[in-house]
Amino acid sequence: MQILTDTEQSNAKSYMLQLMEEVFYKCRSLTGEGAYDTLKMIQREIGIQINEVESGKKVFDWTIPEEWNIKDAYVLNSNGKKVIDFNDNNLHILNYSSPINERVKFGDLKNHLYTLPDHPEWIPYKTSYYQKNWGFCLSQNQYDSIFTDEEEEFHVVIDTTLENGVLRYGELYIPGKVDQEILISTYFCHPSMGNDNLSGVVLATFLGKLLKEKQNFYSYRIIFVPETIGAITWLYENRDSVNNIKHGFVLTCVGDKGDLTLKKTRSGNAEVDKVVEYVLSESGNDYNIIDFFPGGSDERQFSSPGFDLPVCSLMRSMYWTFPEYHTSADNLEFMEEGKIGETAEYYLRVFHILENNKFYRNLKPYGEPQLGKRGLYRMIGANKDQSVEEFFNEMAMLWILNYSDNKHTLLDITLKSEIPFNQLLAAANALMEKGLIIET
Repeated sequence: MQILTDTEQSNAKSYMLQLMEEVFYKCRSLTGEGAYDTLKMIQREIGIQINEVESGKKVFDWTIPEEWNIKDAYVLNSNGKKVIDFNDNNLHILNYSSPINERVKFGDLKNHLYTLPDHPEWIPYKTSYYQKNWGFCLSQNQYDSIFTDEEEEFHVVIDTTLENGVLRYGELYIPGKVDQEILISTYFCHPSMGNDNLSGVVLATFLGKLLKEKQNFYSYRIIFVPETIGAITWLYENRDSVNNIKHGFVLTCVGDKGDLTLKKTRSGNAEVDKVVEYVLSESGNDYNIIDFFPGGSDERQFSSPGFDLPVCSLMRSMYWTFPEYHTSADNLEFMEEGKIGETAEYYLRVFHILENNKFYRNLKPYGEPQLGKRGLYRMIGANKDQSVEEFFNEMAMLWILNYSDNKHTLLDITLKSEIPFNQLLAAANALMEKGLIIET
């Protein structure tokens, strides 16, 4: 059941990597100009609405933080040489650092430095969103070459602002035949990292571009938020209408070359769980299934007990499980080697089944209706020369007729019969054309 050809998957990957490269080096955070620039790029591509929520506003148990912007950050050694420079890599700054312009001895400075001793060439990604702090991240090799004297004095400059402003998020609504929605959520707040999570941002953008061109059964809502606080804010702002959400996905870590991974919904047996599991099992490729746990990304906000929305996450390598996670090694080269185009194909397969996973009612339920006189069944019986394709097409119609009882979806019948979903869908359409079943 391939939706995109191999060439189309390759073109999709090229398109998404081009978008990623455009904004990769923006210093994104929960708020600020880097995040705004990224949202404006998405707006240019698919026409999202950019919403603003003022600092200080209460959203459930949280408060919208001050807006953070950065102009520069560096450390000068005693000879006046820059030994850490934000302009070399924006991961060098502890994200949301408070401003500082002071001379500090290494003995005090080292409490504000972060490294990865197990990966001495990589820069870690660190944040301090909700507690005033400042700091720098650097490779262990850089640390070892710079800081050798406890008494050496360094000049620390962090030119940032923290002031009342706004938190921004983007939203695209694509109306369908029904008001029930498929929610696609992703987050944009991580700077200079690809898999986590520019991959989710560009995949959501690509999917939005395709979905806008289709006649969809469900309505689709795609949101681009800063992680955690953004999802909570969106839920707060839409708390009276979230019951329209029929299925949901959090797009994160979708661009590396690891096996696909489904993190299931909180209930574990929602329709969307069954659909994704079927798509993965049908592929013939290795995959992973993980039960829901209240950690990870924004699925835990949508699945909080007050909402308990059927939101899952279809990833590649799950966050935490790949060594490049939250480091400078999660770069554009890492994305070039990945399979983001293939991930797009899997999402489209899932949407295809969700769109067509209907209940049916048999209009002639007392015995089998006579299919032969309607041109749906062979007129020569006991035919040993019948092709396998003909046999399964006829069996598909018999399965549909028998289970068109308003209790079994098309996927339920697929799993019982082991006949591919699309073959059953074709049979159902043929039976509807002859007036033997109807969608309910």
